Amino acid sequence: MRLTGLRAAVIAVAVAFLGVSGAIGDAANPTDPAARRGSETNLPLPRFVSLRADEGNVRRGPSLGHKIDWVFKRRNMPLEVTAEYGHWRRVRDKDGAGGWMHYALLSGVRTVIVETDLLPLYRKPDPGSQVNAYAEAGVIARLGACNPTMCRITADGYSGWAEKKGLWGVRADEIRK
Repeated sequence: MRLTGLRAAVIAVAVAFLGVSGAIGDAANPTDPAARRGSETNLPLPRFVSLRADEGNVRRGPSLGHKIDWVFKRRNMPLEVTAEYGHWRRVRDKDGAGGWMHYALLSGVRTVIVETDLLPLYRKPDPGSQVNAYAEAGVIARLGACNPTMCRITADGYSGWAEKKGLWGVRADEIRK
């Protein structure tokens, strides 16, 4: 029997959902240790990555057969991976928009988006230290070391320590060396 039209589409969506639901696990039971690791990479879920390419298609499901909902168009834009399925990663941006992207479009290089306009970049990880520069909202910066309240970031030749609360792409409790 050959399926066509709407019936085939409904079955394909159901199969994709059932096949992916086991990989999703990120919100199903956050206390389960298996729910905090990707089924494909064994890396923590959720986790931050960045967009490797100048643009990347965001699809409704984890295959080339799924419709493209939109295209991310900012190289190095930080994204949060929330699920894995084969070579596909479910991601979201700082506004919560997301979908499925092929892993080849993503990079493990950590970046952040400045959310606070004119965010001071301090010389030392101390808000009382000298200000090196100010970063405008929307700037994408490379993420360096982080202590409990501040992270070292670099963008457009400027670097310094910024308060975490002014950044998207780093967890509040994240420490990086």
